[in-house]
Amino acid sequence: MDAPTIVAIGLGVVVFIILLSCIKIVPQRSAYVIERLGKYNGTLLAGFHFLMPIIDKVAYKHTLKESAIDVASQSCITKDNIAVEVDGVLYLQVMDAKKASYGIDNYGFAAIQIAQTTMRSVIGRLDLDKTFEERETINTSIVNAVDKASDPWGVKIARYEVKNITPPQSIKDAMEKQMRAEREKRAMIAESEGQKQAKINVAEGDKQELIARSEGEKQKRINEASGKASEIEAIASATAKGIKEIALAINEKGGMDAVNLRVAEQYLGEFGKLAKENNTMIIPSNLSDVSGIIATATSVLNQTKK
Repeated sequence: MDAPTIVAIGLGVVVFIILLSCIKIVPQRSAYVIERLGKYNGTLLAGFHFLMPIIDKVAYKHTLKESAIDVASQSCITKDNIAVEVDGVLYLQVMDAKKASYGIDNYGFAAIQIAQTTMRSVIGRLDLDKTFEERETINTSIVNAVDKASDPWGVKIARYEVKNITPPQSIKDAMEKQMRAEREKRAMIAESEGQKQAKINVAEGDKQELIARSEGEKQKRINEASGKASEIEAIASATAKGIKEIALAINEKGGMDAVNLRVAEQYLGEFGKLAKENNTMIIPSNLSDVSGIIATATSVLNQTKK
């Protein structure tokens, strides 16, 4: 092989390599910033592209996907002068590749610095207890501050999340004691409420028992009174019926004789009892006149009938 042929082959290989280097395939969700003779010429998005040999070059490569950047732990002083260690995660996305290339040297580092500075400022306005409650406020404040600063960089701050807020060990111990005391307080309150409710229930039960007893006693007395009234009414009715029957019997033939005989019997019987029970006895002057006694009783009955 002669020299001209070798030179031609060499030139062909060089030309092929140069042409191959001018072919650029940009991946999906990526952007390449092209400079021509050191000056910005354009931005290549996903797809096949051909650059001018030698004068064009890829100066910057950016991913257009959202990126998560870890914000290292830093010491912050709270409003009540407690030093806490705070770290987080910053989510950002390149929206303009040109601005991200020429607006700032390192937008990731700059975003982290602004996030840390804003973090110290926000934590400094909060008490220690509030820092655990106001995570959302802290996140929003940092996002607003970084997003405003990163607008000239062509970068959009999606969100910021606080990962850990770590107080000193002494503060942890104090917080643990406070939490333990709070739990004991709630337990004592719950126990006292239970005792209170138990006493209320017992008192209510006693009240219901007394009411039930009084109602029972009342009903008992009503029943007894009703029974006595019924008894009296029955006795009165029976007595009236008996008197009526006696009156009817007296008016019948021989009725008066039976009455006279009965009165005499009762008179003599009662007089005999009196004689048995007493050593001294007053004898009526007309004891022998039984007929007179019967006549007197009969006159009384006649007066009653009238």
